[in-house]
Amino acid sequence: MTIVAAPGGGPQAAPAALGTLRVLGRNLAAWLALLAGRPRKPSRTPGFKALVVAHRRQAAVALLLILATMLLVDPFAPRMRAVPRVVVDIFEDVTDFGRSGWILIPAAGLILWLAALLRPSLDRVSRAVLAAVVVRLGFVFVAVGLPGLVATILKRWIGRLRPSELGPYVYAPLSWRSEYASLPSGHTVTSFAALVAIGAVWPAARPVMWIYALSIALSRILVSAHFPSDVLAGAAFGAFGAILVREWFAARRLGFVATPDGGVRALPGPSGAQVLRALAKAVEP
Repeated sequence: MTIVAAPGGGPQAAPAALGTLRVLGRNLAAWLALLAGRPRKPSRTPGFKALVVAHRRQAAVALLLILATMLLVDPFAPRMRAVPRVVVDIFEDVTDFGRSGWILIPAAGLILWLAALLRPSLDRVSRAVLAAVVVRLGFVFVAVGLPGLVATILKRWIGRLRPSELGPYVYAPLSWRSEYASLPSGHTVTSFAALVAIGAVWPAARPVMWIYALSIALSRILVSAHFPSDVLAGAAFGAFGAILVREWFAARRLGFVATPDGGVRALPGPSGAQVLRALAKAVEP
């Protein structure tokens, strides 16, 4: 992927800040055009629709598990929350890290910063390295943000009441009240989407991301914010959502590529040393 920069112009023609904004805007527009563009599909490589169909069996299994949990486990959820108060207090702090802003805000900030650094005077190698970083940050942003947005709308359409003395089977469909926004768990959607997205880009981070995702999922039950089936649904929704975003990127060869056997693999990315060298050149006055 190559991100274009604003055409050169004399620095005297406009203030430096205006020039930076122009570069940033052109770079972001070029990236969005690539993201929304037509897939690059070699003749023997499956397209996006084929990749989606390939996961329908896993989605069906997840749906059955969610329904079974709703029927067999949710009625006993109050017993699962009978833990010492000190444990609940700890998880009340832990659960806050399931908010999407912890991931989306830093990712968006880094994307904007790098887009502003990709000026015309930067050498081609450095631009390619930083562009590769932007692609991967953009993937994480979309893979976490998009499932979270869809889940936020979906849970209000479903309208399941959060855990209360009324039991696990109280619904008010199309309700936009927060107490009727239990299914699926938004925090769990975010944490499992982050697990898949960050793990796809940086495989070494997967063990830490598993601990993070499972901790957030457990916390939503212990703080009485969700039933177990809400959490399971959130995990499945977040993971599958991130996988589908990955395959959208792969169909366009943005950080990933679809293989002829129906799989997806990550394209080689720049090393840490390469990124640091490119950044050093980019921030030079």
